[in-house]
Amino acid sequence: MSLRVNYRVANPGAFKAMMAMEQHVSGQFEDKVLYELLKIRVSQINGCAFCLDMHAKDLLKLGDYADHILLLSVWREVPLFTEKERVMLELAEAVTLISDQGVPLELYEKVKEHFSDAELLDLILAINTINNWNRIAITTGMYPGCFN
Repeated sequence: MSLRVNYRVANPGAFKAMMAMEQHVSGQFEDKVLYELLKIRVSQINGCAFCLDMHAKDLLKLGDYADHILLLSVWREVPLFTEKERVMLELAEAVTLISDQGVPLELYEKVKEHFSDAELLDLILAINTINNWNRIAITTGMYPGCFN
């Protein structure tokens, strides 16, 4: 495998802008486990090996979450995830796959049971930010360890 382009070098301004968004969004989440689960699930949907590797390792640094990582793609079928995590995962999937059916009102109402308006916007920004990272990584040919 080879990296198609090192976007960090090719366009430092774009990298700086993405990092600014990442820093803003990550600072809004007190629950870092929730944040990492969001990033892993979106990266699974998009098929981003680089981001999956990074965020799975980041989640493991927060504690014993191996089962969460292993079962995240089938979160609906296991009792491992909290109701709040389930609602966030459903929203992450809907926003990532927004052209399929948008974000149904029923889902929006479930989200509002667990998250304030400000937290909802933080979730939307987080979902969009990891989607951006995934698209950069996939398009430029990034893979785990490509910057080592």
